[in-house]
Amino acid sequence: MTSPDHLTVRSPEDILGFIPHSLGYWPAQSLVAMTLQGTRLGATLRLDLPGREVLAAPAKFLQAVRRYLAADKEADGTLLAFFTSNGSASSPSPYDGLLAGLDSMLEDAGMPVREAWYVGDDFWREAWCLDVSCCPLPGRPVQQIRDSTLNTEMVYRGSSVGPQPEEQAPALPVSSLYLAAVREAETAWSAQLDLRRASRQQFDSVLRLWLDLLDRPLKEAWLPEADRDGFLRASLLVPAYRDAVLMMAAAGTQAARAGAGQLGLFRDECLLAPVAPQAFPGTGACADGLQGAAAETGPPKEGPPGAGIPGYGDVLMGVAPAVPDWERLNALDLAFGQLAAAGGRAAAASFTGRGWIAWCRGRGSYSAAYLRQALDAEPGYRLAELLLELVRRGTLCGWAARKEAAWQKFGPDAA
Repeated sequence: MTSPDHLTVRSPEDILGFIPHSLGYWPAQSLVAMTLQGTRLGATLRLDLPGREVLAAPAKFLQAVRRYLAADKEADGTLLAFFTSNGSASSPSPYDGLLAGLDSMLEDAGMPVREAWYVGDDFWREAWCLDVSCCPLPGRPVQQIRDSTLNTEMVYRGSSVGPQPEEQAPALPVSSLYLAAVREAETAWSAQLDLRRASRQQFDSVLRLWLDLLDRPLKEAWLPEADRDGFLRASLLVPAYRDAVLMMAAAGTQAARAGAGQLGLFRDECLLAPVAPQAFPGTGACADGLQGAAAETGPPKEGPPGAGIPGYGDVLMGVAPAVPDWERLNALDLAFGQLAAAGGRAAAASFTGRGWIAWCRGRGSYSAAYLRQALDAEPGYRLAELLLELVRRGTLCGWAARKEAAWQKFGPDAA
């Protein structure tokens, strides 16, 4: 994720106050690195602080940091912040040796460390300042960071600092009656969709419903509907539908349809009429559901003209399109959050989708948390395992690595 362009940084407290807004939470036991492009902030990276064994032989850790930061091709400097559990950010720090290694490595990489800080629970200090007259021990109060001008501006813009990724609460409380009804609807719809897995018309009908959902006004409240939500959850149990929803949100309906067709999933003939909840017309006949959707919701949003139709693999890794449809991906993330509430294998698919979207946004901590929730809901869920391995290896999503494509948490007004 990249930072907004029009923020004025006047002090170290401003920079440190921006970090929790950039990540979405106040980091703990973390190394946070921020690239610089001249005097402008670039990308933000968070890594768990290493243990004693890695500190004794940090070469692999240093190379991982270098590889991550090198994804910002325009970076010419780096800022480092060590968020520790030491309340006083004591001096000397057990991470002084790691800081020295990072300083040397990043200097050689053309991204020298401009400033570095230690941030404890109660106090913070500049890492290289040893003059107690200007950097008194145990440090400056952390409250100065929370009260910084930039932190105040971020709150004014609507940004907030939430809980740690592992502590995320359900998106919307729902009643036990709703949960029972949506599970019953899911079971009924699953039986019908299983009979139509080879039907292109049913595939189009599923995408049509998802398209209508994702293209609602962003401020329109999500109202639980057991029959609709049961159908959506049932559709996520079919891997071809699940993957196509991800592709459609990021790259458009043509990419979703073309990719499914290339996999040879469908027969041309319509043996059974497609099904969908009654609230969504255009079912009950062997017709192309997406044609009706285009007429009702306007032309589908696709990539730049002449860009071609990307394949599933390129979309999954964030290679294509050049810029994904972040508006639809944001809407899909919210939908997945609601659909996960009823648990089960559909929740595993929803959490996996949220993990992929978080990875595309460059938020590895959130991605790993969602993917672990997916595996808790359905141990061995394959797509979650594959994505979690990418996160653990430090593989960056292609969109997150490019400033022009990266997700902007703070919206277009902040860019």
